[in-house]
Amino acid sequence: MNIIPHSLDSTASHVFIVEERANPSCDFFVIPALIAQRLSYTRCLFHELVTANALRNAMVIFIRYVPSAWQKLISAQRTHIRHVIFFMDDDVLDASAFAGMPWRYQLKLMRLSASRTTWLQQYATLWVSTPYLHHKYCHWQPRLLLPRSIPVEDNFTRIFYHGSATHQADIAWLFPVISEVLHSNEQLTFEIIGGQDVYRHYKKLPRVTIVHPMSWPSYQAFISKQNYHIGVNPLVNTPFNKARSYTKFFDITRCHAVGIYSPNSCCADVVAHLHEGLIVELNPADWVEAVLNLANDKALRSQLLMNAQQKVAYLNQQAHQQLIDYVALSGAGAQQE
Repeated sequence: MNIIPHSLDSTASHVFIVEERANPSCDFFVIPALIAQRLSYTRCLFHELVTANALRNAMVIFIRYVPSAWQKLISAQRTHIRHVIFFMDDDVLDASAFAGMPWRYQLKLMRLSASRTTWLQQYATLWVSTPYLHHKYCHWQPRLLLPRSIPVEDNFTRIFYHGSATHQADIAWLFPVISEVLHSNEQLTFEIIGGQDVYRHYKKLPRVTIVHPMSWPSYQAFISKQNYHIGVNPLVNTPFNKARSYTKFFDITRCHAVGIYSPNSCCADVVAHLHEGLIVELNPADWVEAVLNLANDKALRSQLLMNAQQKVAYLNQQAHQQLIDYVALSGAGAQQE
């Protein structure tokens, strides 16, 4: 049984990985094999074609699918390419194996995988992920690629915004800020709560998690398990926002995060700039700068968080004292009656 990575050809000038999007198939199997052989690689999406000159003496690896534009490019330049490889970790070449799958997915597999079988037999070497596939396609003389676990990365800075549907204006305002932030620093992630409208908008951005709306008890259980670093809470100047309280300051601090808030807002009434958080004018460029600077300053975040936790304790004490005073006042009023 042929097992990679020991048999990889390290004489290729460069490796181009062609994939629909970043995916576990590539990360579990292909990338570790290339790293083990110290091969340099470039990950290309379907529409990201390279020049004919770049393909000279190169290796091209298709992950599960062969898009038509790349198929035409490879066909035209095959004599100059050192290796063409097709990797699959599911049985994507046999249409009979698709039974029971959603019909849209079956059509996709037929269009981008199974329909390429003849072309692949002519142009490519087959890499597979399991002994089952290795045995089934033994007439191709495939090579079995063993998976490696993905290292857990703990160097991401987590940004979050948790607002209900009543915050539509704030969510829309925040989008270009988060887009710029995520594209400026690949070590940042973003989490937002929202329905289909939020999902359709924010799914375009990298490293975004969109959490489905949930009940208040479920949300309390949810955030009790979370640790974030930065909470963003812009409040656009709308009549509805004018009536809000500063409870978002409590939520952000409870999640061990430092908040960025807009001026003339409820949270700005209890948060001092650069003491319990940041107060930043509602200008997207200023918010991008504030998020990036705060993400890069761990010491400042630690100090602001400690101050914010102290402020929360003070506000809780203040609210408790108000209740005591109210009860005492109510009791005095009843006695007078």
